[in-house]
Amino acid sequence: MAETESWTTRIDEGISDFADPIASKLSDIVFYTIPVGDTEFPWIVGWLVLAGLVFTAYFGFAQVRHIGTALKLVRGKYEQKDAPGEVSHFQALTSAVSGTVGLGNIAGVAIAVTIGGPGATFWMIVCGLLGMATKFVECTLGVKYREVHADGTVSGGPMHYLRKGMAERGYGALGKVLAAGSAFALMFFAFFGGNLFQVNQSLEQLRSVTGKDDSVFATSGGALAFGILLAVLVALVLVGGMRSIGAVTSRLVPAMAIVYVGACLAVILVNITEVPSAVVTILEGAFAPEGVAGGVIGALIVGFQRAAFSNEAGIGSAPIAHSAVKTKRPATEGVVAMLEPFVDTVIICTMTALTIVIASTPSWEAAREAVADGSAPESGVALTSDAFETVISWFPYVLTVAVLLFAISTIITWGYYGLKTWTYFFGRSKASETLYNVLFSLIVVAGALMSLGSLVAMADSFLFIAAVFNIIGLYLLAPMVKKELGKVLDYVRRRDAGETEEQIEADEAGSAGEAAPLAK
Repeated sequence: MAETESWTTRIDEGISDFADPIASKLSDIVFYTIPVGDTEFPWIVGWLVLAGLVFTAYFGFAQVRHIGTALKLVRGKYEQKDAPGEVSHFQALTSAVSGTVGLGNIAGVAIAVTIGGPGATFWMIVCGLLGMATKFVECTLGVKYREVHADGTVSGGPMHYLRKGMAERGYGALGKVLAAGSAFALMFFAFFGGNLFQVNQSLEQLRSVTGKDDSVFATSGGALAFGILLAVLVALVLVGGMRSIGAVTSRLVPAMAIVYVGACLAVILVNITEVPSAVVTILEGAFAPEGVAGGVIGALIVGFQRAAFSNEAGIGSAPIAHSAVKTKRPATEGVVAMLEPFVDTVIICTMTALTIVIASTPSWEAAREAVADGSAPESGVALTSDAFETVISWFPYVLTVAVLLFAISTIITWGYYGLKTWTYFFGRSKASETLYNVLFSLIVVAGALMSLGSLVAMADSFLFIAAVFNIIGLYLLAPMVKKELGKVLDYVRRRDAGETEEQIEADEAGSAGEAAPLAK
């Protein structure tokens, strides 16, 4: 065992020595902060929030006006016969949600409450609502410019809509640069953020509830066995493609949501009399003139930052999953995609924050004092666990199940995202896809044996670099999304009025035929 630990430690240290300076420099650029009042504002967070504001205004608060249509689409009300694609609206949504709902919802929210106070929760909700508009834009484009292959499989995402869409607008050269930059950044994160980090953190939680240092998972043999088992499970799902991923996540995501949200509700219901005061505390903290991290500005920055990390709106990752949907009208999936930040940030993150504020006041207040004193606060997962333990003494085991489910679903989804970026560069041959699956599975095993912290830190930077490339394209392609939205709203209106799919398609075909001579 000592021998195994020795070589893993040497590899870990060797990679860190090489990557640390790069990761540090990259992080300094990507997360560069601008002084705002008594605190610092990361420009990249502002970049994401600004996009949400612009698209919310440009599309007339689509995330509010069309939420009902989104729910009808998810329920299958407007299913289209013989539509190209691989999965239903519901499966596409759960596949994308499985890539965003994760440790950020458990540990990240606790960190937000610790640093920014309960008021950060309010700004997380605001950011989540703005992110819905951004998700709508990028996922509509993902479907519009996807590639449907001869075998029925689909390839989509920012690397496709940035290249094709920008060429249509007359910015072909810029589109190629944005597409390549976005694809590379997402591929790097798929290997080291959406994979390695998830394995490492889930194993850590498993160790903590099975004896910590005395746990079998604290040994190199136990960690290796865990890594191999996880790698096999992930590989089996990835080999099945998007249909397999959709089938798994459509069951896994609701299951993990029920487990986690059920536990939140148990704590909230037991402390139901404290809910009004907790809500008041959150609202007061959101607009407080003073606070640990700079009062209202501090709460706003921390809330926006955690929400941006959590729901990934504007990153360009979600359109890869949403592109596989069975539809003939791109904006139908854009409307469905708006539900993703709502579930991830507005519901799950808010419930986590409310649970912590209600049931773990001594813990988060002590953590805030530690931040104010400059000392290290209790970890985010521990704070969340403390809140649940006030009602459920055995909750660490439930939390472990939730963490494992979150980790597995995230790895599977990011494995698919990484595959699509990989094949964008190296082609869709059997050999290319097999090589990718082998590499991805090996990194799952490595995540159980080594921390590779510098690579994880670098992956975080690359994830937000992807947002820079992606959002530039979204601004320039927004008019095309508006046209697609108009088509879908007319389609939904006609379907609600009782017209059939066949009638609408016949009319659309006739209109296209009449317009053709004019086009000449």
